[in-house]
Amino acid sequence: MSKTVNGNFRQSMKWLHTWAGLTVAVVLYFMFITGSAGYFNNEITYWMQPEIPLINNEIDQREMIAIAEKRLAKVAPNASEWWIDFPIGREYALSIWWKDVSNQAEDGNIVEEWNDELLNLNTGEPVTVRKTGGGDTLYYMHYALHYIPSVLAYWITSLFAMFMLIGLISGIVIHKQIFKDFFTFRKGKQQHSWRDMHNVLSVLPLPFHIMITYSGLLLFMFTTMPSVLTATYGAGEDNQARFNDVVFVQDAEHKDAAGIAAKNISFSRILADVEQRWGENQIAYIGIENRGDINAHIELGLHGYDGLDDKPSLTYNAVNGELQHVSQGGRTPSAAKKFYDLMIMLHEGKFSGSILRWLYFISGLMGAGMIATGMILWATKRRERADKKGYASKGLILVERLNVGSIVGLLIAIAVYFWVNRLLPANFSERESWEINGLFICWSIMFAYPYFLANKRTINQLWGDQLTIAAILYGLLPALNFLTTDNHLGNTLFSGSWVLAGFDLTMLVFSLCFAYGAYLIFHKKGNAVAATHTIKENNSSNSRVKSADVNVVVVKTAELAK
Repeated sequence: MSKTVNGNFRQSMKWLHTWAGLTVAVVLYFMFITGSAGYFNNEITYWMQPEIPLINNEIDQREMIAIAEKRLAKVAPNASEWWIDFPIGREYALSIWWKDVSNQAEDGNIVEEWNDELLNLNTGEPVTVRKTGGGDTLYYMHYALHYIPSVLAYWITSLFAMFMLIGLISGIVIHKQIFKDFFTFRKGKQQHSWRDMHNVLSVLPLPFHIMITYSGLLLFMFTTMPSVLTATYGAGEDNQARFNDVVFVQDAEHKDAAGIAAKNISFSRILADVEQRWGENQIAYIGIENRGDINAHIELGLHGYDGLDDKPSLTYNAVNGELQHVSQGGRTPSAAKKFYDLMIMLHEGKFSGSILRWLYFISGLMGAGMIATGMILWATKRRERADKKGYASKGLILVERLNVGSIVGLLIAIAVYFWVNRLLPANFSERESWEINGLFICWSIMFAYPYFLANKRTINQLWGDQLTIAAILYGLLPALNFLTTDNHLGNTLFSGSWVLAGFDLTMLVFSLCFAYGAYLIFHKKGNAVAATHTIKENNSSNSRVKSADVNVVVVKTAELAK
């Protein structure tokens, strides 16, 4: 971009910063909100499947293995693979998986499919839980969007992430005194207040914003920059496979089934050696591949991460129990691959503990706030000019209404997502689809709301309306949880189930924040003048404020002066 404003480089960057952000703001805001929720995807899913029994006792993985193996032997005696995931860390149920022969395809090839169950630790029987998109759906939407093909979504989110990176870099350039601006906040100054808030939300988590944007671009580099791969390895699936074999090399090569039957040992046979290496109750998962074959092997993963490296794992011979391989995690064939893995690990934050995960979440919300305040600042700046001139452009009116529906409307839609999870019958066959459909239907209504009531409600009142709706929906979620499940605050607080209790308490905190925002708009005297603006549209390209509205402003101003 060679265009300059008044021949000044910094001013040209200001122009670039404004339009690079505004043109993609709604989608970036959506990506930040859903991406932030994704840092608690497991916890959200746990809340959205209240049928999962609460685990109040100390984890005893020996007993869990016995329960899981007994169930697997019953439901999948001929399966080629068995896997057990333990309720440790951010997993909240004992789950079993198996790969079994389901049928034979028309071409004569054997078709295998995965099956899974959640087990009750007290009875060993499977637990029937409602189907739900859970937190994973919110997480996937931040990069795969919804209702459109995945590859197209990857291109869109990558393009918008590039706009985000441009906005960040140009934002740094235009702020000569970036740290001084960070410590400046002018309360009740309309445009200046929004600019100060935008600066605070931009500067404080700036390293996070740069990291999350750059690493997000790296995530889809093989989709958006395929020429880099083909220039070295060539085009076609065979060359793609050759590239994957070189770059995504496995730490340990597992032998394929030999076709020779052999009796395999129980998982419990190797636990003594595992506990000697890792300690008790530290296993994240355990599984067997090529089950019933002479080349069968058992793999275990350690709970947690070794810094930013992958989880360590152990591999045992499933016939004699001998240790075959010890993976320490983090082994990569090249510095480029190690850097790639590092950036992806930082982006996803899976290595983080509770405190760091909350920092990720809050930083993500601050990123959404940075975008939202930028959108509002753009509109507020032009609204002040429009009021002085006595008319507002259609573009300004469009953006003002768009801001209301996109910023608060999305938060309302996510609350509806949780409400639909509780209100739909637990055995409804299309629950997952209609949970997310409910989210987008609600968001569409919130988008339309400012347009249908534009002549009856002021912009400030429209903001207040949607903040009030958000406060009610989030505030009543714990009550809805109380009426529809047993995993409510009355039980979770006293049983020590802090994940479920934390979800309900977080919803109450959000409700209070939205309620306070609505209070400031509807009741704060400082907003009395701003709340009197009523936009009247006519058939021309401009919209003029009627004299009656000006009189109201004068009267209100006089009342405040008294």
